[in-house]
Amino acid sequence: MKNNFLKILACLIIACALISSGCTSEDNASDTESTAEDTTQEAVKIGIVQWDDSRATGSVFTQILDESEYEYETVEGADLGALYQATAQGDIDVLIQAWLPATQAPYWDKYNDSLVQAQVIASGAKCGLVVPEYVPINTIEELKGNASKFDGQISGIEPGAGIMQNTESCIVDYELEEYELYSSSTVGMVTELQDKINNEEWVVVTLWRPHWSFARIDGLKFLEDSKGEYGGSDDLIILTRTGFEEDNPEFYQIIQNFEMDLSDIESIMIAIDEGQTPDEAAAAWLAENPEKINEVIGTQE
Repeated sequence: MKNNFLKILACLIIACALISSGCTSEDNASDTESTAEDTTQEAVKIGIVQWDDSRATGSVFTQILDESEYEYETVEGADLGALYQATAQGDIDVLIQAWLPATQAPYWDKYNDSLVQAQVIASGAKCGLVVPEYVPINTIEELKGNASKFDGQISGIEPGAGIMQNTESCIVDYELEEYELYSSSTVGMVTELQDKINNEEWVVVTLWRPHWSFARIDGLKFLEDSKGEYGGSDDLIILTRTGFEEDNPEFYQIIQNFEMDLSDIESIMIAIDEGQTPDEAAAAWLAENPEKINEVIGTQE
């Protein structure tokens, strides 16, 4: 009887051990699956401002990424404030591109606690008020008292752009209340500029470099800005959300490898203006500059 009891007890111990072993194996499998899911890298969300200079650099950058193993998604928009906010909130990982420290200072001041200046693509960018060379004034101060010759208008671009905010401040600080800042699109502003030049009329617009208009339209000049409303020269900068470097250090390094000359950016912008898509223009430029792929991602066909 005692032996039977011991046999039964031994069977129960073995059964419990097997059950315990089976449960542990399932739990480990579940943990492994969970870990695998947790380490799967999500596609990087890249915001591209829908202005010609950003579309040029953004298309070059994403086409270089196409030569790599990295997954990405693009978020495109002309509302700069919304793109800054989305990046600061983490809905966008990478933003191409910011004009800092001057032009987009209001957005940087508002969101800088949640953003990182990851890479300077190019230096020497400039923005301000531009007139044709035949207009006989050279400073913003000289706009005062000449409003009627300009039809009381400063032709601008999309509302919310940094240069538009700078110009609103400029009107106040230079006491140019007789002028009205008109919002339009970049294309609309340049069309207005070209039409006025064709008729040799006075016109003042918000404009910047790099921009294809300086290569396509002869005789443009920036008005001197003694009050520094538009700052000095800007850098074209790739921003990331805070924490992106820690989450994706390899991709962050790719960002830090990416830079271009202003003249190269303008050449792509001209191709876009002549009818090529940003991707077509970027592909043509990369075909002529294949070393750029190797510089950025460390591989080359």
